[in-house]
Amino acid sequence: MKDERIYLLHIEECLDDIADFVKNGRDSFFNDKMVRNATLRSLQTLSESTTRLSSGLKSRHTEIPWRMIHGFRNILVHDYLGLDYETIWVVIEVELPRLKASVDQLLASMP
Repeated sequence: MKDERIYLLHIEECLDDIADFVKNGRDSFFNDKMVRNATLRSLQTLSESTTRLSSGLKSRHTEIPWRMIHGFRNILVHDYLGLDYETIWVVIEVELPRLKASVDQLLASMP
């Protein structure tokens, strides 16, 4: 298994990329196909990286909804024709800043 810090840093990078992609707001996500596709790809990658973390780390950090993130990944990958962009925007706007704060805190606590 790779060092979990690598996956956490990768998650953080994806979060930063998503924030950069949508920096011009909701309209850019809904109206710019490249912004939307880049954002969705980073969400997939971020979610996949969480599956590479150990169950021990996840059980010590229950403030992060690991199972929900994995479930979200499955929707992004397998239900791509039925995606609800309104819901995804809420995830971007509400949930990702929370995840970023938790991942930043987790990284800061690691040796």
